[in-house]
Amino acid sequence: MTTDTIDIPDNYRRSFSKEEINAMPLRRYEGDIKVIRTEEQCVLALEEMEGEALLGFDTETRPVFKKGKKPGPPSLLQLATARCAYVFQLNVLPLHQGLCRILANKRVTKTGVAVRDDIIGLQRHARFKPSGFIDLSDVTAKAGMQTHGLRNMAANLLGFRISKSAQCSNWAKDQLSPQQVNYAATDAWISRELYLALDELGLI
Repeated sequence: MTTDTIDIPDNYRRSFSKEEINAMPLRRYEGDIKVIRTEEQCVLALEEMEGEALLGFDTETRPVFKKGKKPGPPSLLQLATARCAYVFQLNVLPLHQGLCRILANKRVTKTGVAVRDDIIGLQRHARFKPSGFIDLSDVTAKAGMQTHGLRNMAANLLGFRISKSAQCSNWAKDQLSPQQVNYAATDAWISRELYLALDELGLI
């Protein structure tokens, strides 16, 4: 079914002001989080994700504050299942071939926002042919919705706000803070939740 045949309620098509979003309850991911730093941890995470058809997807890159300097490759890759969010520290452990196989598997849906930039960044770590990615902002744009970023989509589709306070922190740190870990996990989790909400509306 194509999105132009679907009549979604008008309240989903409107934009949200910063004030409206800030008045909403704050939510964060409260499930299991595993920070992956070793080969053994990575192998176990890959085993746990085996058979998953839908993964929330995101990356985090160390911000650049010097004018003219380009950002490096992502420091983190986050993947979320219904049960757990996995945070892979790519500056500690290289992008595993098992992860590359997931990123190239068309049978595993990876869903997030601005995924093209994330993919390009990850390809600086290792070569893979991306497949199975769905950009949530493409879905909302085709549906005529005015909300495209994670924060705005969460407000629109889920009725709560997520924190972006750790967005510009140093993601290349060897030891991430609890706030950074939860922020990273929340972005992957919310991507999966938004996919399910859009699917419920018949937009996917």
